[in-house]
Amino acid sequence: MNEKYDVIVIGAGNAGLIAALELVKSEKKVLVLEKNNVPGGAATSFVKGRFEFEAALNELCEYGTKENPGEVYKLFEKLGVNEKLEFNNTLEAFNVYCRDTSMHYEMPFGINEFIAKMEEYVPKSSEALKKFFYLAEECKNAIFYLEENKEYVDTNYLKKNFPNFLKVATSNVDKVLDILKLPKKAQEILSTYWLYFGSPTSTLSFVHFASIVYSFISKGSQIPSKKSHQISLTLAEEIEHLGGEIKYLSTVKEILFKDKKIAGVLLENGDIYETKHLISNISPNTLYSNMMPEPLIPSSAIKLTNSRVLGARGFSIFLGLNQSAKDLGLDNYNYYIYDSLNSEKEYQNMSNIKNTSCVATILNNVVNSASPKGTTIMHFTKLFMGDTFSKNITEKNYFEIKDKIAEDIIDDFEVTTGIVIKPYIEEIEIKTPVTYAKYFDTPDGVIFGYKATGMDNYLPRMISLDEENYIKNLRFCGGFDVKLSGYCGTYLSGDLAARLTLKDIKMEGSDE
Repeated sequence: MNEKYDVIVIGAGNAGLIAALELVKSEKKVLVLEKNNVPGGAATSFVKGRFEFEAALNELCEYGTKENPGEVYKLFEKLGVNEKLEFNNTLEAFNVYCRDTSMHYEMPFGINEFIAKMEEYVPKSSEALKKFFYLAEECKNAIFYLEENKEYVDTNYLKKNFPNFLKVATSNVDKVLDILKLPKKAQEILSTYWLYFGSPTSTLSFVHFASIVYSFISKGSQIPSKKSHQISLTLAEEIEHLGGEIKYLSTVKEILFKDKKIAGVLLENGDIYETKHLISNISPNTLYSNMMPEPLIPSSAIKLTNSRVLGARGFSIFLGLNQSAKDLGLDNYNYYIYDSLNSEKEYQNMSNIKNTSCVATILNNVVNSASPKGTTIMHFTKLFMGDTFSKNITEKNYFEIKDKIAEDIIDDFEVTTGIVIKPYIEEIEIKTPVTYAKYFDTPDGVIFGYKATGMDNYLPRMISLDEENYIKNLRFCGGFDVKLSGYCGTYLSGDLAARLTLKDIKMEGSDE
């Protein structure tokens, strides 16, 4: 007989692990199926030579501290894992170089400190920036209210307590910053962080952008002292400790149905596990295309998925340097290298395979023990928009192209910052959209889920969440879900998927 579970989670990425742990703590019988041999998805590490590299995490937002906790801190506290994790605070909010103006801006954490520094760079910007942070805090609180009271929103309460939120709820970033009369130069510096949303400020929701930036500046960002895989392992260990099961090297071949209702999953090795409730930590594109009988997929689900635009593709360079960061002059944690601070221009430029805009991080400047003494770990993240990478490569030129892109990025970093690193490279690893597509099962190597634009911005998706529940008892989580991309979003997405699944189970019980 096939073993039965209350819930099966497909994929042991950040969101899947959070969802599974929350369900296990709610005394549900849970099985997590992971195709790789370790948990974590992007939250993992790998070893090359004498270096252990962080695979993906640049910085964790919404964690904060015990004294100033963010939403992720509160979630981890609820799940009982905070005391098993150790975090280090990053140095600065961001450190950005702009090639077309040859300007360099270094912005601190702390709202008052941030405003004061901006005033140095852009005189007479402080009043408008104060209004921005006031409005951003209101937007964040309004979002929290809507999420917690989604089934019944008191419009009078909303109007009374969040009147400005209602005025900007459907506006993009550029529009609201113009209304606030924030000088254009200050707008561009403030918007440096747009890259992590994968969408230019002309189409990015102000509410989403402002609420995240408010948390980022007010609570800082953190790096786990033992890399993001420490979080993955801790979550996995806690799941198993509480009676949940995780099966690695277990690829789901097909979702099984009985009388058009979810009945279980069939693995590639022939094993079958029964359940009435599934949580998918893989994209709807992959699940619908590879794991479901086409006649059982509602046409509305296929139509919606096909209408969404895939987000940014990832290209990463991992360097092990045989000199210390101090000796090399790498004094900051992050280096944003842009051709222009105009996000629309940068977004368009990222459709050019020769564009070298990127973010570089120096892990040793946050975690001293990140690599052997006298060495440095450096990580470059480059985004390609659309099919820029895939349409330019063939089987014959793949290695030549990826090596050339990496070389150009490193050369431009040296020219832009004046910091020489090439002679000190001991180890180098390059990961392209092809790598990410193979490891994460994401279409075309997407690392940012769907592009956040129009009705695919956070707020419209959150409001229409129940309407998108096309297949009963199937919930999605992760970077393609309503919380969008990034470590913070995926952790919170897993929490949301678990709560919705518990609600589904309760409703199913009441129907019976």
